[in-house]
Amino acid sequence: MSLHTRLQQRAAEGRPVRIGLIGAGKFGAMYLAQIPRTPGVQLVAIADLSPDAARVNLERVGWKAERAAAASVQEALKHGTTWITDDWQAVTRELSIDIVVECTGNPIAAVDHCLDAFAHGKHVVNVTVEADAFCGPLLAHRARQAGVLYSLAFGDQPALICDLVDWARTCGFPVVAAGRGHKWLPHFTESTPETVWGNYGLTPEQAKRGGLNPKMFNSFLDGSKPSIESSAVANATGLTVPSDGLLYPPASVEDIPFVTRPKSEGGVLERKGMVEVVSSLEADGRKIPYDIRMGVWVTVEAETDYIRNCFEEYNAHTDPSGRYFTLYKRWHLIGLEVGMSVASVALRGEPTGVATCWNADVVATAKRDLAAGEMLDGEGGYTVWGKLLPAERSLRLGGLPLGLAHNVKLVRPVKKGQSLSWADVAIDTTTAAYKLRSEMEAMFAPSVRALHPTAIA
Repeated sequence: MSLHTRLQQRAAEGRPVRIGLIGAGKFGAMYLAQIPRTPGVQLVAIADLSPDAARVNLERVGWKAERAAAASVQEALKHGTTWITDDWQAVTRELSIDIVVECTGNPIAAVDHCLDAFAHGKHVVNVTVEADAFCGPLLAHRARQAGVLYSLAFGDQPALICDLVDWARTCGFPVVAAGRGHKWLPHFTESTPETVWGNYGLTPEQAKRGGLNPKMFNSFLDGSKPSIESSAVANATGLTVPSDGLLYPPASVEDIPFVTRPKSEGGVLERKGMVEVVSSLEADGRKIPYDIRMGVWVTVEAETDYIRNCFEEYNAHTDPSGRYFTLYKRWHLIGLEVGMSVASVALRGEPTGVATCWNADVVATAKRDLAAGEMLDGEGGYTVWGKLLPAERSLRLGGLPLGLAHNVKLVRPVKKGQSLSWADVAIDTTTAAYKLRSEMEAMFAPSVRALHPTAIA
């Protein structure tokens, strides 16, 4: 039975899936735009640091004021409306709420929100993939211990890539590579919130109209977000990552099966079974026609002559050998698709992507020469960008996870291009995020150092 049919049944029975949203920014607003059009769900409460800003976004996406006029949870439940608060714990601890959608984009806060939701019997759809990148395996473990589900958010590229990988494996295809697209040139690692819009391809006016956050969008452009998302995919699927960061091979959609092959067969991969990101720009900056910039893809292998013949007979576009085929989705709709995760978790008891091992990490790397005493400002800022590394290499380096490089003081200088270590910073060791990361390193380090993906019991 389809998810939509089951949601319609929940609506007819007067048993909607009850949701709490934490963070009503751009991503959250996109989900808010779809909720009035989705049967069988009720957004009981929104928690945001600025309730007034949340109301502005509700108006922006077309909500009628009375729909979010509830003065309490009780009133929201009685009338099928929504309560807005600045108290996130009122959402994670509300008995009537089934699923918390964490949508703040703040990885350190997101860990607090996820852990408290687990402790109070709530499933979590975590949009803040920055948190998943540095402690997702242990978040998944904690959710299982609590008897609830933890899930990546559909609409964001990691969950869509996980879906393609699952399709491939369920059909019996070995996965050679999987990933997303990106507009990439090497100097983008130096981009800051002041330079982002010109490089990204938007005018400041378009950015203002959309309520777009320059620091957040810069985290995409400078390579941090592609690394973060690739880390989440590797840890959810068991795919491995490049030994020294993403390569960003330029390719059109048609060329993806050519480039996402092992080096020994003319491609760019160190080995089969890896994550990678495909660039929509040639090395000289020229735009590639029919690119995959906003999409996702998976490359699979035909292991027998019969399967290769099937590819040929059904006109599947492959590499010249006929052995490698890429299935792709050229677009993703971000927050507009989160309802798939909510429905899957609530109705099927199945996450749309969740960490099963610790294969990958994202290490804070200097955008410029940094001096002792400077404050790091996290992904998309002026000081660091995120480099994807195998978890084993990050552990050997003592790598500082990008998600914890927020408002952290440097205690010694770091050269441009150098990955930072714990010893380079004065870290706040009292946060739940730091403690969870430390626990994860201790829990998985022996297996990671042995280069063996550790399944989480």
